[in-house]
Amino acid sequence: MKSAGESLSRLRKNIEQVIFGKSETIDLAITCLLAKGHLLIEDVPGVGKTSLAHCLANSLHLDFKRIQFTNDLLPADITGISIYDQEEKCFHFQKGPLFANIVLADEINRSTPRTQSALLEAMNEKQISADNNTYILDEPFMVIATQNLIESQGAYPLPESQLDRFMFYMSMGYPSQDDERRLLQEQSTRPGPASVQTVLEKEEVLKLQALVDTIKIEPVLTDYILNIITATRECPDLALGVSPRGGLIFQQALRAWALVSGRDYCTPDDVKHLAVPVLCHRVIPQSHNLSHKRRFADTAAIIQQILEQVSVPV
Repeated sequence: MKSAGESLSRLRKNIEQVIFGKSETIDLAITCLLAKGHLLIEDVPGVGKTSLAHCLANSLHLDFKRIQFTNDLLPADITGISIYDQEEKCFHFQKGPLFANIVLADEINRSTPRTQSALLEAMNEKQISADNNTYILDEPFMVIATQNLIESQGAYPLPESQLDRFMFYMSMGYPSQDDERRLLQEQSTRPGPASVQTVLEKEEVLKLQALVDTIKIEPVLTDYILNIITATRECPDLALGVSPRGGLIFQQALRAWALVSGRDYCTPDDVKHLAVPVLCHRVIPQSHNLSHKRRFADTAAIIQQILEQVSVPV
């Protein structure tokens, strides 16, 4: 645990050279990677969503690919395509950008549902099927998807089945005035996302992911998680509660968060801390015709109310 804590501290500090004043966001991104999850970031343009993904990949010496989603993007553009070789008289499969360790799906809601759905198998099964063949993706594998809050014209909201594949839903937000002042003052000296140093290798990341599975969750804490999940299914303000898959993802996220926090056990405070980013995009409010932005604000408030109503184990 001590060695893991030192490694994660180096990783955090390395990313903070580029992303100022967002330690909570950075910790959630690291937690998501260690828990083998995927991350959905929704915010206005220019707050550092792409930079965060790039910094994380380069800090860990992981293969990084960025896909700019547009409305004319086809599934084969991200999974790969077979090309005929005239000399050998056969087809060769050319791997697409999904064959990477960290994939940035930039403005994922700009592409059609057909292309969005091409991500589902990769995110859930860590594999890609093409031309009657199945290709296993290298570990670690993580999708970081971004959405633009302010532009809805020509966008395709993610379906519930795909939202449920993301471990965390979060927003980076604007930096504080002090952090933005530092950003302006250090513009010429601050390292770019592509030039940050490598602090951990891929093998060390895989060891940290394996260590997550050893983090203890007491039975009383498991009951606490189940009570919260059950409350979302019985809540009159929600049309759809958390799925069993959501509960499994919640528990794995708690283990990874405990490791990032330097502990080999989970606490009720961990549950409270992660409940909103893990659960708010897995539930649907009764007034589901609300705007996309309003929906997640409302579900976050409902999750907070549920946390206040469910008794906390002592």
